[in-house]
Amino acid sequence: MKLAIGNDHVAVEMKQEIQAHLEAKGIEVINVGTDSTDRFNYPISGYTVAKLVAQGKVDGGVLICGTGVGISLAANKVKGIRACVCSEPYTAKLSKQHNNSNIIAFGARVIGIETAKMIVDEWLGAEYEGGRHQVRVDMLREIEETQALKAAEE
Repeated sequence: MKLAIGNDHVAVEMKQEIQAHLEAKGIEVINVGTDSTDRFNYPISGYTVAKLVAQGKVDGGVLICGTGVGISLAANKVKGIRACVCSEPYTAKLSKQHNNSNIIAFGARVIGIETAKMIVDEWLGAEYEGGRHQVRVDMLREIEETQALKAAEE
């Protein structure tokens, strides 16, 4: 398995801990975030992780900023991305099972490192259930297609 990880300047330490946690599990991690505490704009790494996921170059992504919100918003602008912000493990698990999330996000100012590890582990261990949930995932895809068509018409 290969994951991309991205962060801003607020989340350097948490990103490094999560990367080490993933690598200890034998997961290859592509770091596209910053390793500096100098100001870094989260849309850069959010978009970069999302593009890697959308292009199939990685199996999923982990995003971390102050709250997880801004960086996930950037990722969700990329067609085919379903990035979910989670502050506890149960939501992370269900985001994969019900929404087929392909990126997980959380906030370094919101949760601690042990909770972050639990979130990542639950998300990685979950499998998309399909079935009744596929209808909703298809609806999300349809919204993306509709927006792409409208943009092309303009």
